[in-house]
Amino acid sequence: MRWAVLAFFAAMAASGSAHPADTPEKVDVEAARRALAARSLEFPVKGYQPALRDNFSDHRRKATHEALDIMAPRGTPVLAVDDGEIAKLAESRDGGITLYQYDPSQKLAYYYAHLDHYAKGLKAGDRVKRGQVIGYVGRTGNASAPHLHFTVYALGPSKRWWTGKAINPFERLMTALSP
Repeated sequence: MRWAVLAFFAAMAASGSAHPADTPEKVDVEAARRALAARSLEFPVKGYQPALRDNFSDHRRKATHEALDIMAPRGTPVLAVDDGEIAKLAESRDGGITLYQYDPSQKLAYYYAHLDHYAKGLKAGDRVKRGQVIGYVGRTGNASAPHLHFTVYALGPSKRWWTGKAINPFERLMTALSP
């Protein structure tokens, strides 16, 4: 038995995955796009006025951006785009202060990055309502100017936001800006 466990971890290391939870899983991106299209989203930056630009497919450091950058002054409230649950609060070198939120069905994860700070008392596992303040625009991580870096991830059956597939939320957010 001990050798079987060692062989398993050796095989995982050889395949480039340090843990079984890091292995790719099938994500139904088209179903996620339909789920996103069915959601009525709040715009994630309170009082946003300028024209939103679709920079999802722009290139950043040899990779596709796969997010929308929403420019706003530091300290502007960031709102939950949907009802759901806070999946994770984290800090990273590139994203700075970040937050992951599940939608009610947990088929989508919303990612908010470069925050200045979180709303007071917010923690993983909290239920949030659409339009609730969850953080504040900042320029943490690799941000050169204050903005919200916003992504929607399509999730697989295990609900792992870190292996989700990014889908473009531009059209849904434009709808949220419409009167």
